[in-house]
Amino acid sequence: MAIKQSSLIIGRQPLAEALQTGKAIDKILLQKNASGDVINTIRKLARDQNVPIQLVPVEKLNGMTKANHQGVLAFVARVQYMDLQQVIDYVVSKGELPLFLMLDGVTDVRNIGAIARSAVCCGAQAVIIPDKGVGALNEEAMKSSAGALEQIHICRVNSLLKAVDTLHLNGILVFTSEMRAEKNVFELPFTDPCCIIMGDEGKGVQPYLAKAADHFFKIPMATGFDSFNVSVASGIILYEAMKHRMGK
Repeated sequence: MAIKQSSLIIGRQPLAEALQTGKAIDKILLQKNASGDVINTIRKLARDQNVPIQLVPVEKLNGMTKANHQGVLAFVARVQYMDLQQVIDYVVSKGELPLFLMLDGVTDVRNIGAIARSAVCCGAQAVIIPDKGVGALNEEAMKSSAGALEQIHICRVNSLLKAVDTLHLNGILVFTSEMRAEKNVFELPFTDPCCIIMGDEGKGVQPYLAKAADHFFKIPMATGFDSFNVSVASGIILYEAMKHRMGK
C-alpha cells in the first residue's frame, strides 16, 4: 500500500524541527549506520517524547520515497499523544472519576480503534499504550474508531509497569482479566477511580504487569468457547463500568 508523502517527514533537519516543536510522531525509521549531530539530537528528542525508533537498511527507506531522506523518515501521527500524569490531573480537575484503559500487546490498529470507540461511548477518558509493539494509529485506526481516537486522550508510555505505578500513586485502582479468577466483571468496584488492562488475545496480560493489578476478574460466558475478541471484551467491561457509575 502506498504511503501518502504528506504523512511522512523526510530528512534530518525537518524531523529535528518537527520534534522540537512538539509535532506528534508515530514512529521514526533510521538508517542503521546513520550518524552525526542532528541524528544525536533526533535520538534524544525521540527518547524524551517516547517516540519509537526502528533501525532499518537504506533499501527500506529508498523504497518508501524517492526524495533525499538522509537516512531518516518519520510517520506523522493522526493523534496527539499526551502525558499520563497531565491527563490524570486534567480529568480530576474537571471533577470526573478516572476510567482508563491500558492495552498490553494489542497490536491490531483496527482493534485499538474499536476499543477507543467503546471507550468514548462509555465515558472513559484515556487509553494507555506502549511506545513499542503498536502499529501507527493511522487512517485505518481512525476509521475503525469512527473518529473516537480524536475524542479521547491517548497516552503513550515507555513502560506500562511505570504507568501502573503512576496510576497507583494517584489513587487509581488497576483491574485485569484472568480466566481462572473467582470475581466476575460485574463485581468489580467500578465506582472507584480505575484502569482496566486489556491483554493480547493469545497471551493475555504479561505476568509482571498482571502481578501489579489490584483486582482480577473474568467475563462469564454461556459456553466453553474460546474467548471474546479483545475489542468486544473491552466493550463489555466498559459498559459494565458505565452501568455501575450511572447506578451510583
